[in-house]
Amino acid sequence: MARAIWSGVLTFGLVTVPVKLFAATEDHTVHFHQLQRGTSDRIRNRRVNERTGDEVDTGDIVKGYEIDEGEYVVVEPDELDEIAPGRSRTIDIGDFVDLDDIEPVYFDRTYYVAPGGKEYTKVYELLRVALAEANKAGIATFVMRNRQYLTALRAEDEVLVLQTLHWPDEVRDPREELPELPSGRAGRGKQLDMALQLVAALGADWEPARYHDTYQEKVRELVKAKAEGREIATAQGPPEATEVVDLMKVLEGSLQAARSGRAEAPARKAPPKKAGAASARARGRGSGGKSELRKLSKAELYRRATEQDVPGRSKMSREQLVDALAGSARRRKETAA
Repeated sequence: MARAIWSGVLTFGLVTVPVKLFAATEDHTVHFHQLQRGTSDRIRNRRVNERTGDEVDTGDIVKGYEIDEGEYVVVEPDELDEIAPGRSRTIDIGDFVDLDDIEPVYFDRTYYVAPGGKEYTKVYELLRVALAEANKAGIATFVMRNRQYLTALRAEDEVLVLQTLHWPDEVRDPREELPELPSGRAGRGKQLDMALQLVAALGADWEPARYHDTYQEKVRELVKAKAEGREIATAQGPPEATEVVDLMKVLEGSLQAARSGRAEAPARKAPPKKAGAASARARGRGSGGKSELRKLSKAELYRRATEQDVPGRSKMSREQLVDALAGSARRRKETAA
C-alpha cells in the first residue's frame, strides 16, 4: 500500500475533515546510466568550484541571485526557511468554481485525497457527492515541502482528487508565444461540416486502458535486441502536411476510412464499469432529463447532439447542449404520445 505524502485537514465553510494525500501517478520511463564510451565506467556529476576546479562540499554551498554581471546577492538556506509559507497543514477551500471553466493548461500534478480515518468518511463522501452533482471544483492553497500550491479539489468515482494548478503568471499567452495563429474562425461550409462528421465518426468512450506508451515499449525492445545481438527496425518519418487545396478530398477520404474501419473492426471488450456510473448513463439516455444530462461530459453531450442532428451544436456551450438535448427529448416524447 502506498504511503501518504502529506496529511492535514480539509476545510470548507465551518466543516473540517482530516485528510491524507497520495500520489495518483507513477513514472514508467526507461532510465539510463551515463557511461564513458567504450567502457562500463559510470559518469558521476560533481559540484566543483568554477574558478579553481576543486570539489565543494554540500554544506559550503549557498544560493546566489545575480543582480548584475558577476555580482550576486547571497542567500543562506535558513533565510529561505524563515520566509517560507510555514508548515501549514490545512487545505482551506475559499471558492467553488465551475470545473469546466478551468482551462486544462492550468492543471499540473494529481493527488488522491483520502479521509484521515473511518470516522471521517461520511463528511468526505458528502463533499465528494456535492462536488460531483454540482460539477464544481474547490479552489484552495496549501503548503507541502516548504512550497505553496494553488489547487483544485474535484470529485471522481468514489474518491476526491486534488490537482495542483499553475499560478496565473506561469501560464503563457499563446498569442504572444506562437508565431502563427488563424486570423479568424472557420465559417460554416462543406469543409467544416465534413470535419464535424469525421470527429463524430471517430468518437469513442474514454477508456484509458486502450492507450499505452509505444515509445517506451520500443526502447525496452531496443535494449533487449542489443543485449541479444539482434537488429531492430527504425521508425518511419512523419507524413507530409496536407495542402489546403486537397483538404476536402483528404477529409472525404478520412471520413470514408473512419466509417469503414469502425464497421470492419472487431468489437473491443470494454473494461467493466461501476454499476452506479452505468445506470446513470442509462438513465440519461432514456430520460433526457437535465439533471442526468449534466452528469455527462461536454464531449458526450456533443456526440448525442450530433446523433440527433441538433442545429447550431458546434457553437453551443455545455449548458446550451444540455438545454438543447433536453428539449429534443421532450419533443420526441410529445410526438410519440
